[in-house]
Amino acid sequence: MRITNITASLHKNDVVVPDVPDSVESRIFVFVEVETDTGIKGHGVTGVFLPWAVISCIEQHLLPTLKGLDPLCTEHIHSVVWNRLNIRAYTGVISHALSAVDIALWDIRGKHEGQPVYKLLGGNRNWAPTYATFGYPFFDADQIRDYGKKFVTDGHSMLKMVVGANPSRTWRDDVKRVRAAREAIGPDIGLMIDANYYYNPHDAFLLARGVKDCDLIWFEEPLHQNDARALADLRRQTGVPIAAGQNEGHRWRYRELIEHQAVDVLQPNVLYNGGFTESLKVAHMAQAFNLPVANGGGWPIFNMHLFAGVMNGGPVEFHHGMWVTGKRFFKDTPDPINGRVTIPDRPGLGFEPNYEQLKDARINSPDELSFEGRDSHGYLVR
Repeated sequence: MRITNITASLHKNDVVVPDVPDSVESRIFVFVEVETDTGIKGHGVTGVFLPWAVISCIEQHLLPTLKGLDPLCTEHIHSVVWNRLNIRAYTGVISHALSAVDIALWDIRGKHEGQPVYKLLGGNRNWAPTYATFGYPFFDADQIRDYGKKFVTDGHSMLKMVVGANPSRTWRDDVKRVRAAREAIGPDIGLMIDANYYYNPHDAFLLARGVKDCDLIWFEEPLHQNDARALADLRRQTGVPIAAGQNEGHRWRYRELIEHQAVDVLQPNVLYNGGFTESLKVAHMAQAFNLPVANGGGWPIFNMHLFAGVMNGGPVEFHHGMWVTGKRFFKDTPDPINGRVTIPDRPGLGFEPNYEQLKDARINSPDELSFEGRDSHGYLVR
Protein backbone atom coordinates (compact mmCIF):
# COMPACT_ATOMS: atom_id res chain seq x y z
CA MET A 1 0.00 0.00 0.00
CA ARG A 2 1.30 3.47 -0.89
CA ILE A 3 0.26 7.07 -0.21
CA THR A 4 -0.95 8.68 -3.43
CA ASN A 5 -2.37 12.03 -2.29
CA ILE A 6 -2.96 14.24 0.74
CA THR A 7 -5.52 17.07 0.72
CA ALA A 8 -6.19 19.77 3.31
CA SER A 9 -8.99 22.32 3.68
CA LEU A 10 -10.20 24.88 6.23
CA HIS A 11 -13.67 24.90 7.80
CA LYS A 12 -15.59 26.98 10.34
CA ASN A 13 -18.45 26.25 12.69
CA ASP A 14 -20.23 28.95 14.71
CA VAL A 15 -21.29 27.42 18.01
CA VAL A 16 -24.46 28.54 19.80
CA VAL A 17 -25.92 27.79 23.21
CA PRO A 18 -29.45 28.43 24.53
CA ASP A 19 -30.26 31.90 25.87
CA VAL A 20 -27.17 33.56 24.37
CA PRO A 21 -28.01 35.62 21.26
CA ASP A 22 -24.51 35.59 19.75
CA SER A 23 -22.39 32.67 18.64
CA VAL A 24 -20.32 31.82 21.73
CA GLU A 25 -17.46 30.32 19.74
CA SER A 26 -16.11 30.33 16.19
CA ARG A 27 -14.48 26.93 15.85
CA ILE A 28 -12.17 26.58 12.85
CA PHE A 29 -10.20 23.48 11.91
CA VAL A 30 -8.10 21.98 9.14
CA PHE A 31 -9.52 18.78 7.66
CA VAL A 32 -7.05 16.36 6.07
CA GLU A 33 -7.58 13.30 3.91
CA VAL A 34 -4.88 10.79 2.94
CA GLU A 35 -5.50 8.60 -0.13
CA THR A 36 -3.81 5.31 -1.01
CA ASP A 37 -3.37 3.16 -4.11
CA THR A 38 -5.73 0.52 -2.64
CA GLY A 39 -8.65 2.95 -2.40
CA ILE A 40 -8.53 3.08 1.42
CA LYS A 41 -8.71 6.67 2.67
CA GLY A 42 -8.11 8.07 6.12
CA HIS A 43 -9.02 11.42 7.63
CA GLY A 44 -7.66 13.63 10.37
CA VAL A 45 -8.02 17.11 11.84
CA THR A 46 -5.92 19.79 13.47
CA GLY A 47 -6.96 22.99 15.11
CA VAL A 48 -7.27 26.72 15.06
CA PHE A 49 -3.81 28.27 15.05
CA LEU A 50 -2.16 29.48 11.79
CA PRO A 51 -4.39 27.28 9.62
CA TRP A 52 -3.22 28.64 6.25
CA ALA A 53 0.38 27.89 7.16
CA VAL A 54 -0.65 24.37 8.24
CA ILE A 55 -2.42 23.77 4.92
CA SER A 56 0.59 25.01 3.01
CA CYS A 57 2.88 22.75 5.06
CA ILE A 58 0.70 19.71 4.28
CA GLU A 59 0.28 20.36 0.57
CA GLN A 60 3.70 21.78 -0.29
CA HIS A 61 5.98 19.92 2.12
CA LEU A 62 4.41 16.80 3.62
CA LEU A 63 2.74 15.55 0.43
CA PRO A 64 5.92 15.64 -1.72
CA THR A 65 7.88 14.04 1.13
CA LEU A 66 5.41 11.27 1.96
CA LYS A 67 3.97 10.41 -1.45
CA GLY A 68 4.83 6.81 -2.34
CA LEU A 69 5.54 5.75 1.28
CA ASP A 70 3.70 2.93 3.05
CA PRO A 71 0.97 4.53 5.25
CA LEU A 72 1.15 1.62 7.71
CA CYS A 73 4.76 2.46 8.64
CA THR A 74 4.01 5.43 10.86
CA GLU A 75 7.33 5.31 12.72
CA HIS A 76 9.22 5.44 9.44
CA ILE A 77 7.04 8.33 8.24
CA HIS A 78 7.81 10.29 11.41
CA SER A 79 11.50 9.54 10.96
CA VAL A 80 11.37 10.90 7.41
CA VAL A 81 9.54 14.06 8.50
CA TRP A 82 11.89 14.69 11.42
CA ASN A 83 15.02 14.18 9.33
CA ARG A 84 13.96 16.00 6.17
CA LEU A 85 11.61 18.70 7.40
CA ASN A 86 12.14 19.19 11.12
CA ILE A 87 15.71 18.37 12.04
CA ARG A 88 15.77 21.21 14.60
CA ALA A 89 12.64 19.99 16.43
CA TYR A 90 10.27 22.86 15.70
CA THR A 91 6.75 22.70 17.12
CA GLY A 92 3.75 24.74 15.96
CA VAL A 93 2.89 24.48 12.28
CA ILE A 94 4.91 21.37 11.47
CA SER A 95 3.58 19.53 14.54
CA HIS A 96 -0.02 20.45 13.75
CA ALA A 97 0.33 19.42 10.11
CA LEU A 98 1.98 16.11 11.00
CA SER A 99 -0.70 15.48 13.64
CA ALA A 100 -3.57 15.67 11.16
CA VAL A 101 -1.77 13.44 8.66
CA ASP A 102 -0.79 10.93 11.35
CA ILE A 103 -4.39 10.63 12.59
CA ALA A 104 -5.41 9.82 9.01
CA LEU A 105 -2.64 7.19 8.76
CA TRP A 106 -3.91 5.38 11.87
CA ASP A 107 -7.43 5.53 10.42
CA ILE A 108 -6.07 3.84 7.29
CA ARG A 109 -4.25 1.21 9.34
CA GLY A 110 -7.38 0.43 11.32
CA LYS A 111 -9.46 0.04 8.17
CA HIS A 112 -6.74 -2.12 6.58
CA GLU A 113 -6.52 -4.42 9.61
CA GLY A 114 -10.23 -4.33 10.45
CA GLN A 115 -9.59 -2.94 13.93
CA PRO A 116 -10.56 0.27 15.77
CA VAL A 117 -7.66 2.60 16.47
CA TYR A 118 -7.92 2.26 20.25
CA LYS A 119 -7.08 -1.45 19.94
CA LEU A 120 -4.06 -0.68 17.78
CA LEU A 121 -2.89 1.73 20.50
CA GLY A 122 -3.07 -0.94 23.19
CA GLY A 123 -6.76 -1.72 23.68
CA ASN A 124 -6.74 -1.24 27.45
CA ARG A 125 -10.54 -0.88 27.44
CA ASN A 126 -13.31 0.04 25.01
CA TRP A 127 -14.39 3.15 26.91
CA ALA A 128 -12.97 6.23 28.60
CA PRO A 129 -14.23 8.47 31.41
CA THR A 130 -15.39 11.90 30.29
CA TYR A 131 -15.83 15.46 31.43
CA ALA A 132 -17.68 18.36 29.82
CA THR A 133 -16.36 21.88 29.39
CA PHE A 134 -19.29 24.21 29.90
CA GLY A 135 -18.03 27.49 31.37
CA TYR A 136 -17.17 29.93 28.60
CA PRO A 137 -14.88 32.82 29.60
CA PHE A 138 -17.53 35.50 29.09
CA PHE A 139 -20.07 33.71 31.34
CA ASP A 140 -20.73 35.67 34.52
CA ALA A 141 -21.38 33.96 37.85
CA ASP A 142 -25.13 33.62 37.21
CA GLN A 143 -24.57 31.99 33.80
CA ILE A 144 -21.96 29.68 35.33
CA ARG A 145 -24.55 28.57 37.90
CA ASP A 146 -27.27 28.02 35.30
CA TYR A 147 -25.15 26.10 32.81
CA GLY A 148 -23.42 24.11 35.53
CA LYS A 149 -26.78 22.85 36.76
CA LYS A 150 -27.86 22.08 33.19
CA PHE A 151 -24.79 19.97 32.45
CA VAL A 152 -25.20 18.05 35.70
CA THR A 153 -28.83 17.38 34.80
CA ASP A 154 -27.61 16.11 31.42
CA GLY A 155 -25.64 13.40 33.23
CA HIS A 156 -22.08 14.76 33.38
CA SER A 157 -20.10 13.83 36.49
CA MET A 158 -17.11 16.14 35.88
CA LEU A 159 -17.16 19.71 34.55
CA LYS A 160 -14.56 22.26 33.47
CA MET A 161 -14.81 26.04 33.17
CA VAL A 162 -12.51 28.67 31.68
CA VAL A 163 -10.91 31.28 33.92
CA GLY A 164 -8.87 34.28 32.81
CA ALA A 165 -9.12 34.97 29.08
CA ASN A 166 -11.27 38.05 29.71
CA PRO A 167 -9.41 41.36 30.00
CA SER A 168 -12.37 42.99 31.73
CA ARG A 169 -12.01 40.68 34.76
CA THR A 170 -9.39 40.03 37.43
CA TRP A 171 -8.46 36.90 39.36
CA ARG A 172 -10.87 38.08 42.07
CA ASP A 173 -13.76 37.86 39.61
CA ASP A 174 -12.69 34.33 38.68
CA VAL A 175 -12.69 33.32 42.34
CA LYS A 176 -16.36 34.35 42.47
CA ARG A 177 -17.11 32.45 39.23
CA VAL A 178 -15.43 29.25 40.46
CA ARG A 179 -17.23 29.45 43.78
CA ALA A 180 -20.53 29.96 41.94
CA ALA A 181 -19.85 26.79 39.92
CA ARG A 182 -19.06 24.72 43.00
CA GLU A 183 -22.15 26.01 44.79
CA ALA A 184 -24.36 25.19 41.80
CA ILE A 185 -23.08 21.69 40.99
CA GLY A 186 -22.65 20.49 44.57
CA PRO A 187 -19.76 18.68 46.27
CA ASP A 188 -19.98 15.38 44.40
CA ILE A 189 -19.38 16.65 40.85
CA GLY A 190 -15.75 16.96 39.77
CA LEU A 191 -14.65 20.51 38.89
CA MET A 192 -11.66 21.67 36.85
CA ILE A 193 -10.59 25.15 35.80
CA ASP A 194 -8.59 26.10 32.70
CA ALA A 195 -6.73 29.39 32.20
CA ASN A 196 -5.39 28.72 28.69
CA TYR A 197 -1.92 30.12 29.61
CA TYR A 198 -3.53 33.38 30.76
CA TYR A 199 -2.05 34.27 34.16
CA ASN A 200 1.30 35.43 35.44
CA PRO A 201 2.58 33.34 38.39
CA HIS A 202 1.48 35.84 41.05
CA ASP A 203 -2.14 36.14 39.90
CA ALA A 204 -2.37 32.38 39.32
CA PHE A 205 -1.20 31.84 42.91
CA LEU A 206 -3.82 34.25 44.25
CA LEU A 207 -6.59 32.58 42.26
CA ALA A 208 -5.49 29.07 43.30
CA ARG A 209 -5.33 30.15 46.94
CA GLY A 210 -8.76 31.75 46.67
CA VAL A 211 -10.44 28.55 45.42
CA LYS A 212 -8.40 25.94 47.25
CA ASP A 213 -11.43 24.85 49.31
CA CYS A 214 -13.44 24.24 46.11
CA ASP A 215 -11.83 20.78 45.78
CA LEU A 216 -10.55 21.15 42.21
CA ILE A 217 -9.53 18.08 40.24
CA TRP A 218 -6.97 20.27 38.48
CA PHE A 219 -5.98 23.80 37.47
CA GLU A 220 -5.19 23.52 33.77
CA GLU A 221 -2.41 25.49 32.05
CA PRO A 222 -2.54 28.46 34.44
CA LEU A 223 0.66 30.24 33.35
CA HIS A 224 2.08 32.08 30.38
CA GLN A 225 4.10 29.83 28.05
CA ASN A 226 3.47 26.70 30.17
CA ASP A 227 6.63 27.70 32.04
CA ALA A 228 7.71 24.39 33.60
CA ARG A 229 9.77 25.94 36.39
CA ALA A 230 7.00 28.37 37.41
CA LEU A 231 4.35 25.62 37.16
CA ALA A 232 6.40 23.54 39.58
CA ASP A 233 6.58 26.48 41.98
CA LEU A 234 2.82 27.04 41.77
CA ARG A 235 2.14 23.36 42.35
CA ARG A 236 4.32 23.30 45.49
CA GLN A 237 3.06 26.62 46.85
CA THR A 238 -0.67 25.95 46.52
CA GLY A 239 -1.17 22.19 46.68
CA VAL A 240 -3.70 22.53 43.84
CA PRO A 241 -3.20 19.79 41.19
CA ILE A 242 -1.78 21.10 37.91
CA ALA A 243 -2.53 19.77 34.41
CA ALA A 244 -0.78 20.88 31.22
CA GLY A 245 0.49 19.89 27.80
CA GLN A 246 -2.28 19.96 25.21
CA ASN A 247 -0.41 22.13 22.69
CA GLU A 248 3.14 20.91 23.22
CA GLY A 249 4.53 19.74 19.91
CA HIS A 250 6.69 16.75 20.84
CA ARG A 251 7.89 14.46 23.62
CA TRP A 252 10.80 16.66 24.75
CA ARG A 253 8.48 19.40 25.99
CA TYR A 254 6.57 16.78 27.99
CA ARG A 255 9.84 15.49 29.40
CA GLU A 256 10.57 19.01 30.61
CA LEU A 257 7.22 19.18 32.42
CA ILE A 258 7.89 15.79 34.03
CA GLU A 259 11.49 16.54 35.03
CA HIS A 260 10.50 19.78 36.74
CA GLN A 261 7.69 17.97 38.59
CA ALA A 262 5.46 20.67 37.12
CA VAL A 263 2.27 18.65 36.65
CA ASP A 264 0.03 16.10 38.32
CA VAL A 265 -1.69 15.25 35.02
CA LEU A 266 -0.07 15.28 31.58
CA GLN A 267 -2.33 16.30 28.68
CA PRO A 268 -1.27 15.14 25.21
CA ASN A 269 -3.73 15.99 22.45
CA VAL A 270 -3.37 14.00 19.23
CA LEU A 271 -4.41 17.00 17.10
CA TYR A 272 -1.32 18.99 18.12
CA ASN A 273 1.33 16.64 19.57
CA GLY A 274 2.26 14.75 16.41
CA GLY A 275 -0.82 12.56 16.15
CA PHE A 276 -1.29 9.15 17.73
CA THR A 277 2.31 8.14 17.03
CA GLU A 278 3.92 10.87 19.14
CA SER A 279 1.16 11.06 21.77
CA LEU A 280 1.45 7.32 22.43
CA LYS A 281 5.13 7.86 23.27
CA VAL A 282 4.16 10.65 25.66
CA ALA A 283 1.60 8.41 27.38
CA HIS A 284 4.16 5.64 27.79
CA MET A 285 6.76 8.09 29.13
CA ALA A 286 4.19 9.30 31.68
CA GLN A 287 3.63 5.70 32.79
CA ALA A 288 7.30 5.45 33.75
CA PHE A 289 6.75 8.34 36.17
CA ASN A 290 3.39 7.06 37.50
CA LEU A 291 1.58 10.01 35.91
CA PRO A 292 -1.92 9.83 34.46
CA VAL A 293 -2.68 11.34 31.07
CA ALA A 294 -5.92 13.14 30.28
CA ASN A 295 -7.42 15.02 27.36
CA GLY A 296 -7.09 18.79 27.28
CA GLY A 297 -7.87 20.82 24.19
CA GLY A 298 -11.02 18.94 23.24
CA TRP A 299 -11.78 17.06 20.01
CA PRO A 300 -12.94 13.98 21.95
CA ILE A 301 -13.84 11.83 18.94
CA PHE A 302 -10.16 11.59 18.01
CA ASN A 303 -8.55 11.66 21.45
CA MET A 304 -10.87 9.01 22.94
CA HIS A 305 -8.87 6.32 21.10
CA LEU A 306 -5.63 7.26 22.89
CA PHE A 307 -7.13 7.44 26.37
CA ALA A 308 -9.02 4.17 25.96
CA GLY A 309 -5.95 2.49 24.49
CA VAL A 310 -3.40 3.11 27.27
CA MET A 311 -3.48 1.89 30.87
CA ASN A 312 -2.87 5.34 32.35
CA GLY A 313 -5.54 7.01 30.21
CA GLY A 314 -7.76 9.46 32.04
CA PRO A 315 -10.84 11.45 31.09
CA VAL A 316 -11.68 12.69 27.60
CA GLU A 317 -12.81 16.29 27.23
CA PHE A 318 -16.21 16.88 25.65
CA HIS A 319 -15.59 20.58 25.18
CA HIS A 320 -18.98 21.89 24.09
CA GLY A 321 -17.76 23.71 20.97
CA MET A 322 -15.60 20.90 19.64
CA TRP A 323 -18.14 18.29 20.66
CA VAL A 324 -20.94 19.83 18.58
CA THR A 325 -18.50 20.62 15.74
CA GLY A 326 -17.47 16.99 15.60
CA LYS A 327 -21.11 15.90 15.49
CA ARG A 328 -21.82 18.24 12.60
CA PHE A 329 -18.89 17.29 10.38
CA PHE A 330 -18.52 13.56 11.10
CA LYS A 331 -21.14 10.81 10.99
CA ASP A 332 -21.90 8.33 13.77
CA THR A 333 -19.76 9.93 16.47
CA PRO A 334 -20.42 8.76 20.04
CA ASP A 335 -21.73 10.90 22.90
CA PRO A 336 -20.84 10.60 26.58
CA ILE A 337 -23.39 8.78 28.71
CA ASN A 338 -23.26 9.07 32.50
CA GLY A 339 -19.62 10.08 32.58
CA ARG A 340 -18.12 7.75 30.00
CA VAL A 341 -17.84 7.34 26.23
CA THR A 342 -17.88 3.94 24.55
CA ILE A 343 -15.50 3.69 21.60
CA PRO A 344 -17.08 2.46 18.36
CA ASP A 345 -15.89 -1.03 17.44
CA ARG A 346 -15.84 -0.16 13.75
CA PRO A 347 -12.46 -0.21 11.93
CA GLY A 348 -10.26 2.87 12.04
CA LEU A 349 -11.59 5.93 13.82
CA GLY A 350 -15.09 4.47 13.64
CA PHE A 351 -16.75 7.43 11.96
CA GLU A 352 -16.64 9.06 8.53
CA PRO A 353 -16.67 12.67 7.25
CA ASN A 354 -19.92 14.39 6.38
CA TYR A 355 -18.73 15.80 3.08
CA GLU A 356 -21.87 17.86 2.51
CA GLN A 357 -21.41 19.72 5.80
CA LEU A 358 -17.69 20.15 5.16
CA LYS A 359 -18.47 21.69 1.77
CA ASP A 360 -21.03 24.09 3.24
CA ALA A 361 -18.60 25.32 5.89
CA ARG A 362 -15.41 25.50 3.84
CA ILE A 363 -13.32 28.68 4.06
CA ASN A 364 -11.47 29.40 0.82
CA SER A 365 -9.75 32.68 1.60
CA PRO A 366 -8.42 34.61 4.61
CA ASP A 367 -10.89 37.33 3.64
CA GLU A 368 -13.72 35.00 4.68
CA LEU A 369 -12.44 34.74 8.26
CA SER A 370 -13.32 37.39 10.80
CA PHE A 371 -12.36 37.23 14.47
CA GLU A 372 -13.82 40.58 15.47
CA GLY A 373 -15.12 40.28 19.01
CA ARG A 374 -13.28 36.95 19.50
CA ASP A 375 -10.15 35.93 21.32
CA SER A 376 -7.39 33.81 19.77
CA HIS A 377 -9.33 30.62 20.54
CA GLY A 378 -12.45 31.90 18.80
CA TYR A 379 -14.37 32.55 22.03
CA LEU A 380 -16.80 35.45 22.23
CA VAL A 381 -15.37 38.39 24.18
CA ARG A 382 -17.58 40.87 26.00
